Amino acid sequence: MARSGRGGARRRLHVPFLLYGVLSFCFGLAMYLAGVLLVFPRYLLQQRALLDPIAEALVWYSGVPILVGILLALFDLLYLLRHKKPDVPVRFDPVRHRRVTVALTAYDDEASIAGAVDDFLSHPLVERVIVVSNNSSDQTLARARDAGAIVFDELAPGYGRCVFRCLSEAIKFDDTDFVVLCEGDRTFRAYDIEKLLAYAPHADIVNGTRTVEPLRQYLTQLSTFIYYGNIFVGKLLEAKHLGRGTITDVGTTYKLCRRDALIGLLDDLNPAVNLEFNAHFLDTALQSGLVLLECPITFHPRVGLSKGGNVNNWRGLAVGSRMILGLLSDWRRYA
Repeated sequence: MARSGRGGARRRLHVPFLLYGVLSFCFGLAMYLAGVLLVFPRYLLQQRALLDPIAEALVWYSGVPILVGILLALFDLLYLLRHKKPDVPVRFDPVRHRRVTVALTAYDDEASIAGAVDDFLSHPLVERVIVVSNNSSDQTLARARDAGAIVFDELAPGYGRCVFRCLSEAIKFDDTDFVVLCEGDRTFRAYDIEKLLAYAPHADIVNGTRTVEPLRQYLTQLSTFIYYGNIFVGKLLEAKHLGRGTITDVGTTYKLCRRDALIGLLDDLNPAVNLEFNAHFLDTALQSGLVLLECPITFHPRVGLSKGGNVNNWRGLAVGSRMILGLLSDWRRYA
């Protein structure tokens, strides 16, 4: 099976050996650490007769997945990479019409949505702002409308359904060539649209990354654990599509997309994917042959309470784990 994207590269489905290798290595390392840490219950609980064989087996056999992981990674990096990396010139597709349609997701964001709409509408390159409320129980929809947004209420619950509705409504406006997807909690700012557009000649999708420290405010819902977890899952996605992108943030909701690329991509997206939808979006875009670039963006404290994967570290771990399962299964569990 193959698909052709706007980037001009014919996409073939490759086995992601580097992805499997990294996960195999991590599994072996976890086995080794578990065997070493069993020293505490072995001596504290005086259970050496029971736990010694388990600890010994974990330490000895941990070398198998570690070695397998190293071999798979080396095979992908040293041999297959030259076949996977697209042999095409660096893309430059000039931006002729810089006006954008902004689409904001919102869920019980009455405290922030008016400020977010006003921020984006005041930007000189923004043609309109769309707000899709995911069946909010507060005054989110009314405040967005009063602030000047075009509003929609997506009654089906789930972050993926809200994003999908945002993109579906945004591409209906053919007077703008770009759609900017964001959210209405004030964690992002309209002035970064200039940066996203600066990368647009080289890509179909410009994904904002929150991993540049000077651009990330100290007190945000992006804890240290979630920050590095995003980088880790981003690198797994990069390993899956080896040679086609540099990815450091799979959880960001701020991105710029070419309208014509979105029209074709929407058919391949599954709105049933919930909080891990951003990883699903990036994975599907790369699989479809679209060109993806990252752009450093600013990240600010949100107004109100988080309802997504950044609620706490345990929630972030659960969402990150589902992202990894989605990458491994090509999101078939949502079919």
